[in-house]
Order: sequence, then C-alpha cells, then structure tokens
Amino acid sequence: MRVGIVGAGMVGSSAGYALALMGLASSVVLVDQNHDLAVAQAQDIAHAVPFMSSTIVEASDYDGLVGAKIVILAAGVSQKPGETRLALLERNAAVFKDVVGKVLSVAPDAILLIASNPVDIMTQITQRISGLPAGRVIGSGTILDTARFRSLLGRHLGISPQSVHAYVLGEHGDSEVLAWSNAKVGSLSLAEIAAQVGAPITQDVRALVDDGVRNAAYKIIKGKGATYYGIGAGLARIVKAIARDQRDVLTVSCVTDEVGEVRDVALSIPRVIGADGICADLMPDLNDDEHAGLVKSARLLKGSVESIAL
Repeated sequence: MRVGIVGAGMVGSSAGYALALMGLASSVVLVDQNHDLAVAQAQDIAHAVPFMSSTIVEASDYDGLVGAKIVILAAGVSQKPGETRLALLERNAAVFKDVVGKVLSVAPDAILLIASNPVDIMTQITQRISGLPAGRVIGSGTILDTARFRSLLGRHLGISPQSVHAYVLGEHGDSEVLAWSNAKVGSLSLAEIAAQVGAPITQDVRALVDDGVRNAAYKIIKGKGATYYGIGAGLARIVKAIARDQRDVLTVSCVTDEVGEVRDVALSIPRVIGADGICADLMPDLNDDEHAGLVKSARLLKGSVESIAL
C-alpha cells in the first residue's frame, strides 16, 4: 500500500518516520513545495528503515502520489508561540485550495487524512473543496488529546494508558471536552478503579489532568517551537486502522450530520475506522455539562468555518 504525505515539515516527516518504522506501507512518498526538504527527509527516514521494516521511502512531485490509498495533508504554515489554532485558519485555507486539487488530480480514490491546524476547520474545508464523502476526509482531530488524557489518567492510577478507555471530544483546541463521566479502565468506572488502587480522582487531580491535556500543545510549542512526535504517531495509528481494516474506534474529526442542534460540522467523537475510511459514528453518553460543552464546541467551529469563503 502506498501512502502519500504532502508537507515534509516536522509533522509530515514524523508521520513518515512512524509509518516506515511500523512497516504499515509498502511505500511512503513525501511531497513538498521545497523539494530539497522532501528529498532530505525521505533519505534520512530511509536510512532508519533497514533496522525496522522494508518500507520504501522516497520524495517526489504530485505525480508520485498515483495509486496512493491514503494521502496525509500536513502542508501549511506552522503555529506560532501563543497563537491559537483558530488564528491559523485564513493562512492555511489558502494553501489547501491549491494542494487538494493537485492531490485529487493524480489520486482521486485516496482517503485524505488531515493534519494541518486548525484541524477541524481544515477538515471541513477539505471536504468542501474535494467533494468527497465525509468518511473519506478524516482529520486527526482529538486523537492526540485522547492519548494525553489516557496517559495522564494511567500515570495517576499506575496503569498502562492502553488499558484506559477515555475520550476527548469536540474541537482539537481550547473548547475540547474531556469526557470524564464515561471514562473506564477495563470494565470499571474511574471511581471504582481509583478506589481499588487507592488513587482517588479528586478535584485537584481533575484540574491537573485537564491542564495537562488542554494546554500541552502550548507548553511544548513554548519549549521547542512545535509539536510533532505525538501527532506523527497518531497519524500512523489512523493509517494502521485503514490499512488493516481493523474497525478501530478512534477520536477523529469528520463532518458530522448533527451535534445538538448544530448541523454539518467537523469535530471529534469516537468513530469506527476501516479500509474505506470512517464506517460509523459512535456518539457517547455524556452528562449535562459535557453535552453542553460539546454543543458549544460545535457552535464555535461551525461559526469559524462559515466565515471562510471558498
């Protein structure tokens, strides 16, 4: 299976590196406006491959995407320190108008996987530009926020994050909703597992976890300028679900028919992902505050995307 990546910066190259090491694709093709950058990233990743897999990694122009099953869109401008994801909107929308057309001219059957921020709005813009079914235009959404939530809960409880079932919903950004009410470890609620292992989920613990999830990107950007390893692995995880038709449940962004009274808005809820993209949406049971937060997030995103003339 061929996977294309448009945008060979830190996010795109980190995704390519994760894909290559995991051996998820027969070939990974990097495309970038700066061809020398794409070549350098491809060669560097290719030199790591013999230690882990047999994936072919190369740089190309858009013609190299012919036959690609999945194309990751990681193009666009980077988030500046202190800049919200929504502030990136105008700058990245213009880039995508050009990129999406070029991708679909050579890979019309590809599933598009959106990584560029603000990812929910870029996902909706991409779906409009492309005209593809919503299930074939997938934003990375809150897959990384969900991983952060599970990691912090697992650390507090002394349990592997892979055994924690908890989700972050809505916008990948400031209005996201941590779904505490339906979080579980195995078959136990958080309260039950916390009591059994002697690690209560107090209000202070909730506040620390919330801050660790919600403000992680800002802290990382302040320290090193950008986030890329976490989302690179998250993108590879989505590719794995598609490549192996695993029907995995992941929190990714997609244009959703209705959230509360908000219609046709891209945001994250748990979704089933297989070979053809998104197979089903799984709207979780939420308490009143969480539901209100999700609807508020949907309204914010809907208002932002409607302000963009395509």
